[in-house]
Amino acid sequence: MTFEFDGQKYTQAATHQQEWGARLMAELDLRQDARILDLGCGDGLLTAQLAARVPQGFVLGLDASAGMVAAAQSRRQHNLKFEQVDINNLAFADEFDLVFSNAALHWLKDHHRLLAAVYRSLKAGGQVRFNFAGEGNCAHFYRVVKAVMAQNEYTDYFCHFEWPWYMPPVDEYRSLVSQVPFSETRVWGENADRYFPDTAAMVRWLDQPSLVPFLGQLPQPHQVAFRQQVIDRMVEVSRQPDGRCFEMFRRINLYAKK
Repeated sequence: MTFEFDGQKYTQAATHQQEWGARLMAELDLRQDARILDLGCGDGLLTAQLAARVPQGFVLGLDASAGMVAAAQSRRQHNLKFEQVDINNLAFADEFDLVFSNAALHWLKDHHRLLAAVYRSLKAGGQVRFNFAGEGNCAHFYRVVKAVMAQNEYTDYFCHFEWPWYMPPVDEYRSLVSQVPFSETRVWGENADRYFPDTAAMVRWLDQPSLVPFLGQLPQPHQVAFRQQVIDRMVEVSRQPDGRCFEMFRRINLYAKK
């Protein structure tokens, strides 16, 4: 299950994703000739920063969204390439020193398959560094969007809707990782709750990417009304006295070594 995003709008809305990614990259000790795979590269901003760290190496950014890859292509350079690929279909073997992913892999449901494919893609001694959404993430948005989906005018459109994200508890993910023969693993949770500076910033985040799976279920005449109802309710539950909007962001972190 893949969704199509507007890469340019995502760039404008992705402040907190960029913050998390900068922290992840600050941890990395990279050889200048390292080969890196970035899963769910989005608009390619962080991928380009990785490429700058490995001038004699190579970085490949993958994303399932044509809109994201189109936005990323302007960042291509001699050691950086982007491809539109469904991450479920990874088929690399012994190729990368690092497999990296920031704020993307909760869009992928089958992490058993993912982790096995990532393990195969790594060279001996290669490393994995992931950060993605975990249990408790976006609790305000979930409550609001489920309430709007349940309204009579929308229920028929969502009767066969599959929830688009996998956001596990830390212990569940730790158990999943333990089934892959990494030589070293560490899985931990993180409270990354955020205040959007104002309502407009929260709306940009709702539009790209949060509402995309839901609006895609609706015919055009219903999309505008559905979106506005979600926005109005989100403002009610999240806006603080100082005008900022609060949302819960809970993360899963993985470090592993082959």
